Amino acid sequence: MRMSQDLAYAARLLLDAERIVVFTGAGISTESGIPDFRGTDGIWTKLSPEDFQLDRYMRDPKARIRAWQTRFPKMFGNAQPNAAHEAVVDLWKAGKLLGCVTQNIDGLHQAAGLPQELMAELHGNSDGIACLQCGKQYEPDAIEARWIDGDLDPHCDDCGGILKSTIVFFGEVLPRAELLRAEQWAHEADAVISIGSSLSVYPAAYIPLEIASRGEVFIIINNSPTDLDSLASLRLDGMAGTVFPQLVGAITAG
Repeated sequence: MRMSQDLAYAARLLLDAERIVVFTGAGISTESGIPDFRGTDGIWTKLSPEDFQLDRYMRDPKARIRAWQTRFPKMFGNAQPNAAHEAVVDLWKAGKLLGCVTQNIDGLHQAAGLPQELMAELHGNSDGIACLQCGKQYEPDAIEARWIDGDLDPHCDDCGGILKSTIVFFGEVLPRAELLRAEQWAHEADAVISIGSSLSVYPAAYIPLEIASRGEVFIIINNSPTDLDSLASLRLDGMAGTVFPQLVGAITAG
């Protein structure tokens, strides 16, 4: 009953919003079989965050080899979008979504049908590979073929530079175009819904913080407390794939 009341209240707060920013973290994809980073079974319990420090990656071939071992074969297996990803698309089709800002690198929003121009992928995307020296872009399948053939630390065939996934590593600046897009949406939004994020990683968390600081509606959907709960209009406790589709259904029913 309590959750039903909270959902109804959240829907009322969002009913007149027409420029909603959806901000997503790892928790929106756990129901697709992709672990989060910091949970008890999260990615950092299996991999060393130090291997994903940019300076270490640059200087240590062994760290690069380990990083490519996590990238190939396909990083996220056959993970498919879940009901929460699909609900973001429903919000867009209802004419209420300004854009989706994500910390995720799995591409599941696009796989669910959200256009790329409505995405701001602040931490990059696992599908891209580029040379750190000259910037040449590579198709993942081509680099995977080289890796399968024994090239465990692939370099650029133009300039000899180190190749790296376009995932943003620790110590690496966020992709400028994605950040500018997210900041523009933050200035224009009349509401923000954060889904599956602890809201503890910056500068990404500045996006919902900027919207909330202007007094706009700020709804958090997460199955545990977040760092910005005190600023939220309301936090809905639960799994993204259950709570968010219900909320979208309630605000788009008319």
